Amino acid sequence: MAKLDSPLQLSPVFKPKIWGREDLGPMFSRPRNLAPPTAAGRARTPAAGAELIGEIWITDDSSRFLNPPLAGMTLREASERLGSELNGQKWKDRQFPILAKYIYTSDWLSVQVHPDDAAAHQYDPGSRGKCEMWYIVQSDRKAELLLGLKPGATKQNLRAAFEKGASRGLLNRFHPKPGEALFVPPGTVHSLGPGLVLFEIEENSDLTYRLDDFGRLGLDGKPRPLHLDKGLAVTRVDSPPLRDLPRIVLREPYGTRRFVLACRFFALEELMLRREGAFEAARERVEVLSLLEGEGRVETPGGWLAYRAGHTWLIPPAVGHYRLVPRRTTRLLKFYVPDVERDFRRPLAKRGVRAGMIDRIVFD
Repeated sequence: MAKLDSPLQLSPVFKPKIWGREDLGPMFSRPRNLAPPTAAGRARTPAAGAELIGEIWITDDSSRFLNPPLAGMTLREASERLGSELNGQKWKDRQFPILAKYIYTSDWLSVQVHPDDAAAHQYDPGSRGKCEMWYIVQSDRKAELLLGLKPGATKQNLRAAFEKGASRGLLNRFHPKPGEALFVPPGTVHSLGPGLVLFEIEENSDLTYRLDDFGRLGLDGKPRPLHLDKGLAVTRVDSPPLRDLPRIVLREPYGTRRFVLACRFFALEELMLRREGAFEAARERVEVLSLLEGEGRVETPGGWLAYRAGHTWLIPPAVGHYRLVPRRTTRLLKFYVPDVERDFRRPLAKRGVRAGMIDRIVFD
């Protein structure tokens, strides 16, 4: 197989959800193979809820590469076959290291919680835990989310509230702002409300313990199962709401670079390109670019490829030097598994950012 010295484009995978949306703009278009919207503009029954898309996974195992040399291969197949050649020397697993998705809401998601790796092994052997973060892309005027428990909440009164479908009053309620970053470590009880578009990155795991679904029916017309025993076992009652984190933005020759958030599982940066930018692939890891706005070219010594909003590009280690040349001002999210000290703490300290500010966006 040819050397992976060119950026690789991945196809998105669309996931129907009962709380999803029909309109996926401005980044994505509705898949042609889905049933058209109902005359009323919304699903009328749980079965018709398949018309609503709630999540768009951009690094799903079944995402397919769209350009050579891996065209037609799924991300899972490529990770298993190519290992470190695709994912970098520091990643030993044969599954891609990070799951990333966009979430579109028109209703409340269930109240839920995720286990850490140790609890996942205990309660669901063979599973990986789920540490995650959110980056708010759009937020309607009345959009809300729930994050963390109010002071005084106990597992006993939580169980009673979950069983009655009345738990929202025990959680902190916030109106998120576009561009806001939130960290959701394992054990943090949370839920998303209607009117949100957000970007979520996490360990490559979809292990979720549903605590309260407000008595709704799923796509099959039946109540969705709850996981109260496991969910309460992993809940951290005193987990604080880690939201509205500092926005640390640095000027760069191409525009600006924001260090959004980093932990040992993932790091997120936001780049704004108003002119051409020169970059270098990391030798020890794969990096991913998710385009929020704009269009242009990604150039390497071997040629160039066009990019636009909604695209996902993998940058394997062998790409080396590459350039992003915006035709229109480009905003993108870059994510990867970091060396927290080298990739966040040192560069920020070198640019004069105070240690206290760095500590608020770096979670060791």
